[in-house]
Amino acid sequence: MAAMGILGIGSLLFFIFGVSVEEVSSASATVNHVTEGREVTFGSVIKLQHDRTKFRLHSHEVPYGSGSGQQSVTGFPGVEDANSYWIVRPPSGASVNQGDEILSGTIFRLQHMRTHRWLHSHLHQSPISGNYEVSAFGGNDQSDTGDNWRLEIEGKGNVWMRDQKVRLIHLDTGTYLHSHDKKYTRIVAGQQEVLSNDPV
Repeated sequence: MAAMGILGIGSLLFFIFGVSVEEVSSASATVNHVTEGREVTFGSVIKLQHDRTKFRLHSHEVPYGSGSGQQSVTGFPGVEDANSYWIVRPPSGASVNQGDEILSGTIFRLQHMRTHRWLHSHLHQSPISGNYEVSAFGGNDQSDTGDNWRLEIEGKGNVWMRDQKVRLIHLDTGTYLHSHDKKYTRIVAGQQEVLSNDPV
């Protein structure tokens, strides 16, 4: 998933996660839902959609059976699922206010709305493709640098807007959030692998 924009606001992470797996290519994602207005801001509740496959960035209380054993993150085909909502948060210790706009290059975290865990990556191998695993980690009082992502906006504009294609770069590994059409066959059957890898 090259740049993984698998998540898009209002239009699901333009996973480039606008992420379609088939050939994981740069992840672009589009935001499908924003709590209000067209700008994505700190505190916005969003869904991110992989640009190519149209699956949404998703998590649930199902741990990986290998790798880190942390809560799994997948691409989900349904539109209305409550496990596909993420809250845009600043990095730990950052002095920003809820409602502040997010510019290209901004570092932020995504908190899974239902389980309160952070979108995370690290050096564990992803289960299907063997790239970097993407998991949901920690909680309100537990976060580390593996939860930090940098926004890269595709095309015109410097402010993150709804329905705009974006890519997410993982700070610790320098890789992009990504997805493709490779699907799990057990436990979360039919859901796509979400991973982090180098841009294609």
